[in-house]
Amino acid sequence: MKQQQSKDYNVGIYVRLSKDDERAGESLSIENQKLILQKHVKEQGWNEVDTYVDDGFSGVSFDRPAVKRLIADVENGRINLVLCKDLSRFGRNYIQVGQYIDYIFPMYNTRFVALGDNVDTIDKDNANLDMMPLLNIFNEWHSKSTSKKIKAVIEANAKAGKYRATKAPYGYIKGDCEKRLPVIDQPAAAVVRRIFEMRSQGISPYHISQTLNEEKVMIPSDYEAARTGKPPTWKSNHYWCKDTIQRILHSQIYCGDLVRLKTTTMPYKNKKVVKRDESDWIVHENTHEPIISRELWNKCREIETSVAQGKRTKNGETLPLSGLLICGDCNYKMKLNSNSTTNGSKKLPRISYRHNYQCGNYARSGKLACSSHYINIKDITEIILDDIRDKATAVVANECKARKRFLTNKAQITDKQLAANQDDLSKSEKRIAELDKLMQTVYEDKVHSKIPEDVCVNLLEKYQAEQSVLSERVAGLKQLLDRQCQDENDINEFIRRIKKYAEIEELDRAMALELIDRVYIGARDAEVREINIHYKLLGEFVG
Repeated sequence: MKQQQSKDYNVGIYVRLSKDDERAGESLSIENQKLILQKHVKEQGWNEVDTYVDDGFSGVSFDRPAVKRLIADVENGRINLVLCKDLSRFGRNYIQVGQYIDYIFPMYNTRFVALGDNVDTIDKDNANLDMMPLLNIFNEWHSKSTSKKIKAVIEANAKAGKYRATKAPYGYIKGDCEKRLPVIDQPAAAVVRRIFEMRSQGISPYHISQTLNEEKVMIPSDYEAARTGKPPTWKSNHYWCKDTIQRILHSQIYCGDLVRLKTTTMPYKNKKVVKRDESDWIVHENTHEPIISRELWNKCREIETSVAQGKRTKNGETLPLSGLLICGDCNYKMKLNSNSTTNGSKKLPRISYRHNYQCGNYARSGKLACSSHYINIKDITEIILDDIRDKATAVVANECKARKRFLTNKAQITDKQLAANQDDLSKSEKRIAELDKLMQTVYEDKVHSKIPEDVCVNLLEKYQAEQSVLSERVAGLKQLLDRQCQDENDINEFIRRIKKYAEIEELDRAMALELIDRVYIGARDAEVREINIHYKLLGEFVG
């Protein structure tokens, strides 16, 4: 490299080290780069103005604080020579590196030197300057290759069930076993367990957060800081919010499962995190001690899909049937009639059985939209309670008989029909196997000239047509029997839930959400008023 000392150079030394480069050892360290470059500045007799350090930043993106400051100093004339160890230190995006070196730096009469690659923009006869575009492409390829290798390692660790998160989620601490699986942290786990229990009772994430704030429960980041003695790594207002509650409620790790690769990054030049399709997640079940039971997890999932999210009344109460009552004619939700009374005090009115529900469509738009469908809270509560008690009593008295009734109601199929479907499936599969043998025999007979070719073709077409029809039939029967198997599982779960309510006296919110999907309220002025209760797992029970 030619020495150019005829001009006074104000040098900006640029050094960079990414997390991936740290694996290369001391040769690429920040201090090592500084020593090499500062020595060169002294040898050339240049003036060192500043050193620009990006420690822990990838060279693929130019959204780096130190490189931005360096470019600003080039533009304002503070420096007129940029010195770095090699081209890859300046960047690994060949388009942007070329743009700065070939266009932007010359625009501001700024010299660029990459010491290790022997690149100096003032030396136009240097062959390495001509090779610079290829060097930049190679540097970018290296970054792309490294990105692929890292993703492959992450995926391999995920498939092996290794927990490689920086820290465990709230309620756990990282274990010291080989796979670093999470270990329960009891004080925080008690809060997590309570959050799930409150949600299972129909309490919204917002109101859960408000309750924790009122009780001055520390938020996860504050708790972690208090536990470890290290200050939080990000700023917060020290209050729970519904988003934090939602994240906890949707984290499957709390029921003992390790879910990996839920997110990924875009191609290596774009570090944006995107969600992966759920089918692409890697799930290892029962890998560590759970904080909550599988039953509680599933109950919270049901709450998420329920038609009733639960609105509070003015006095802060969530009624058992809130959001579960539906107008039987227009399918709008029934609205609590707010014509409540007070005892003359300034306290908020207390909801009692004197209050009622009416069609929400009617309440908003009047009788042209729908009729009132008025029903007293006490009346509808007693109807539902009686129905729950009847079903629970029937289960306790004769569980086998009740199971058959429930299954027939849900699947709309009798035991005789179920047996007939199974028999039909067995016969169809047997006939398909027979046809395979017949077609093989026909083909062999043709090969040995035992039958004419036209007979062989006709028989094969006939057997193939029959086999095609039977294959479609088998697929349909298997699908039907799978649904019937799921119906049996649903009924078993419904029986498990309802049998404990044979002697209930009051309907509470948790019970309503556990058993009831929705209740359709028919018109009040009908000759026979219809009240149709749709139970979870069972559906509408007729009979």
